[in-house]
Amino acid sequence: MDLNQLESRISKDVSPVSAARALLETRYQADAEAFRQGADVRALVHARADTVDTVLRLIWQRYPFADSADISLIAVGGYGRGELHPHSDIDLLILTRAGVEDSWHEDLSAFVTLLWDLKLDIGHSVRSINEGIEAAREDITILTNLLETRTIAGPDSLRQELTEQIYSDDVSTDREYFIAKRQEQQARHQKYGDTEYNLEPNVKGSPGALRDIQTIGWITKRHFGLQDISDLVRSNILMEEEYQILYQGETFLWQLRYGLQLIADRNENRLLFDHQRALAQMLGYKDEGKRLGVELMMQSYYRTVLALAELTDVILQYYDEAILVSGQSDEICPLNKRFQIRNRYIEAVNNQVFAWAPYAIMEIFVLMAQHPEIKGIRATTIRSLRAHRHLIDDAFRSDLGVTTLFMELLRTPHALEQTLSAMKKYNVLGRYLPEFGQIIGQMQHDLFHIYTVDAHTLRVIRNMTRLRSSDAKTEYPLACRLIHQLPKLENLFIAGLYHDVAKGRGGDHSELGAIDAEDFCERHHLSERDTKLISWLVENHLLMSMTAQRKDISDPHIIHNFAQAVPSQTHLDYLYVLTVCDISATNPKLWNTWRASLLRQLYIEAKRALRRGTETPINRDEWIQATKSEAREILQAQNMTNEQIDQLWDTVDEDYFLQDSTVDIAWQTAAIIRHGDNPDPMVLIRDTRGGPTDGYSQITIYLKDRVALFAATTAVLEQLNLNIVDARISSGSGDYAISSYVVLDERGKPLGTDPARKERVRKRLIEELDDPEDYPDIIHRRTPRQLKHFAFPTEVTFSNDTINQRTVMEVITPDRPGLLARIGQVLLDHRVRLTNAKIATLGERVEDVFFITDEQGDPISDAALCRDLQQGLCKALDDIQ
Repeated sequence: MDLNQLESRISKDVSPVSAARALLETRYQADAEAFRQGADVRALVHARADTVDTVLRLIWQRYPFADSADISLIAVGGYGRGELHPHSDIDLLILTRAGVEDSWHEDLSAFVTLLWDLKLDIGHSVRSINEGIEAAREDITILTNLLETRTIAGPDSLRQELTEQIYSDDVSTDREYFIAKRQEQQARHQKYGDTEYNLEPNVKGSPGALRDIQTIGWITKRHFGLQDISDLVRSNILMEEEYQILYQGETFLWQLRYGLQLIADRNENRLLFDHQRALAQMLGYKDEGKRLGVELMMQSYYRTVLALAELTDVILQYYDEAILVSGQSDEICPLNKRFQIRNRYIEAVNNQVFAWAPYAIMEIFVLMAQHPEIKGIRATTIRSLRAHRHLIDDAFRSDLGVTTLFMELLRTPHALEQTLSAMKKYNVLGRYLPEFGQIIGQMQHDLFHIYTVDAHTLRVIRNMTRLRSSDAKTEYPLACRLIHQLPKLENLFIAGLYHDVAKGRGGDHSELGAIDAEDFCERHHLSERDTKLISWLVENHLLMSMTAQRKDISDPHIIHNFAQAVPSQTHLDYLYVLTVCDISATNPKLWNTWRASLLRQLYIEAKRALRRGTETPINRDEWIQATKSEAREILQAQNMTNEQIDQLWDTVDEDYFLQDSTVDIAWQTAAIIRHGDNPDPMVLIRDTRGGPTDGYSQITIYLKDRVALFAATTAVLEQLNLNIVDARISSGSGDYAISSYVVLDERGKPLGTDPARKERVRKRLIEELDDPEDYPDIIHRRTPRQLKHFAFPTEVTFSNDTINQRTVMEVITPDRPGLLARIGQVLLDHRVRLTNAKIATLGERVEDVFFITDEQGDPISDAALCRDLQQGLCKALDDIQ
């Protein structure tokens, strides 16, 4: 299509809308195709602004006011910088010298209406010069927009007059503007969790992203009167290397934003899961081994914004000194011959300290750890540090002075994660520990690991240091007690640093990480005993969580096997603390009261086994008899007779006395005896006792044994928005079954926080379960947006537990509403009995383990039945929308 012809039509047609739309669409499609072919994104961003300039100018010139010297069309904000992404906002100011003349009203209204007809994201204001000055004085956002202006049509003198006033102290002083923009930046960072590492970051507003670069530009314009950040290099305020980091980082973020808006077909700045894979493909990222292309793209993003965050901190700190404390006397406190504190920032006494004494690169962070009053590193010293980071080589890493300093850092009582975060931020930690450097910015494209590997690791360290404070006792009572009993805290910190360091390399990251940890220990001259402990912790850091969450820890055989894998009580103490800190740092939703209780139970039982000796495992029959004896004593104290107790216990299978605590067994037995011959279902709901970490609700149901019981109960509980984390069904020779479910509400809390809701749940279960004909249908709730982007085929595997005479069925499938109810229905259809279930939801991924038998209560030996059950489950679950 002839673009010149379209421009002519915009000027001359009775209605320019169709021609203007055609011109915009033609240029949009051409630019989009050029982007896909790898064209310079900067040229395309400016070209988009030029295209819109042309259309607006031609339309403006259609109206009589275009000939006036008292009105102009001004581009402001990002558009004022001459930057437009495919669907960015187009901010306009219709600027008049002294107000809108009467003869302009109708035409201006028609002009604005016509712009809306073009379907552009246009924001506009109409102001006189004085009105613009007053608005800027009252609103920092308006002032910022008016710092970046271009005249599209009309006399440029109006804009120049406004700009002259906008930059004056009468509107805002340098100090006022700087403070306002810093506060604005801090509030924005807090909105995004004050971290560069978000699963779905905002390329415009997240920490280290485009808005931070723009903030530097705005302060630069306001304070120095410079129109471009590149001018800072010529003014010796910014080093050429720093400018290149800014320029290249901005270019990369522009590529993401440009492609993102093409894919979303709207003004979208969030890197949502909906678009990440398509964007990675558009930008040419390909899978490499086990690393997905989208993961490589996101690692590039995280590393870019981390570098930008470091640099913007340096520049804004320089501005802080130049604007806020200029002219004030400095408060200096000497630390040693190499470092001093100036106004709460540590600095080198001269910029050659790191060249003369490379070990000082490590020493500065040790001093920061030892002096909590230090606010950060002074900008000039950060620059010197950056200039000398190349000195961190193999010789530096093996230097006894350096390794001694790093171990001193680990042993210094302080917020260790803050110091390590600073080391990472200034690219010292990744150089000193190259294996850690490989995981910086590395993410896993799922909803379970919501932090990059390095961010997760530092959160683990943060959790470890937090356990020493009183505020953690409520949430982690056992871990807080154990942390003070560990012989050497630095061993725990090292295990935390290395537990995930080998992720993304292929192979077993626990085994590979253990090798790296051993090398670290040898280089840092740790004893053989400590080296073996740390290496064992890294290699086995998943052992406790996997055992607690995926196996039946009421089974003495499981406890015995776990205890056999733990060399000593000291190893168990370290492993428990590491496990708690690891789970809590993986995903805030992952650590809940139920997981806390599982880990605590496993720790206590393993401690008993270690004390007893793993060479003499407890006898299963002895365990059952001991449980019965303890429960009987509790019941007899409640005036229950042996005849009443035995009448019930003779009807349940022996596994019942392995699966529950004696207190639970006594509670359930007493309630059933009191229930007597009542034909209605008995439904008991209670919260566990003790502190907040014990908080979960246990639902016990006693009624006639029915094969559809699990399917019906889970359907009801899911309809009530309850999260089922454990399920057990005990049936024996009698007509009745005892079913027990552990549930949490949608906040991960027990029902006791809402007594009325607890009663509603109880009544609903009685209503639904009293008649098999009333069993509810599978629930139909919409699958959340994020879950839809992580679909994968269901996996079902079987194995036989010969000791407990049952089949273990593991189901791995995407999380969706109604999942357990569907599984229960399939088990019902195939006449398979469920005795126990371990429910584990890991982000978008469900990894549930079901302990099942055939109708006679034996392990499933029919291969055809296993195959049919597997196919039935896959079909039922993969069909959920």
